[in-house]
Amino acid sequence: MTAETGQLWTFHPRIIAAVTTAMAVSVVAVFGVIWFRLPDESRATFSLFQRVTLLAFFGTVLYLLYRMATVRVSAYEDGLRVRNVFKSYRFDWSTVKVLRFLPGDPWLQMFDAEGNRLGILAVQASEGVRASRAAKELAAIARNHGAG
Repeated sequence: MTAETGQLWTFHPRIIAAVTTAMAVSVVAVFGVIWFRLPDESRATFSLFQRVTLLAFFGTVLYLLYRMATVRVSAYEDGLRVRNVFKSYRFDWSTVKVLRFLPGDPWLQMFDAEGNRLGILAVQASEGVRASRAAKELAAIARNHGAG
C-alpha cells in the first residue's frame, strides 16, 4: 500500500506529463518574450481589462495543461478513482463491470453497471507496454475486489 490510507495502486502517464510540462514552459517563454519585447509605448496602450483578459486566458491555458499533466487512476480498497482532464470520478468496485484496453484503443475504457463508458485518460496507448501492464494490473485488482 502507499501512504494514503487504503490506496492499493496508482498510475500516472509519463509521456503526457513530459509533453504538457514542455508546452507550459514554452507558453510561458513565448508570452514572456512577446510581452517584454513590446516597446513601452505599445504595452501602455493595453487597458486594464485587456491585461486582465490576457492573464485570464494565459491562466486558463496553464490550468488545462496542469490538469492534463496530472491525470491518473488509483485503486483503493473501496473503489476506483479516476482523474481526467475536466472531471474526477469515483466508483465503488461493485459498479465497475468491465475494464477494456484493446489494441487500437487510445486509452483504457471502463464500463459501469449502468452501461456507461468512461475513458480513463491516464492509461493511454502512447505509453506502450507500460500502459498495457497497468491495464492488466488494474483489471486484476478490480477482479480481486468484486468488480465485473
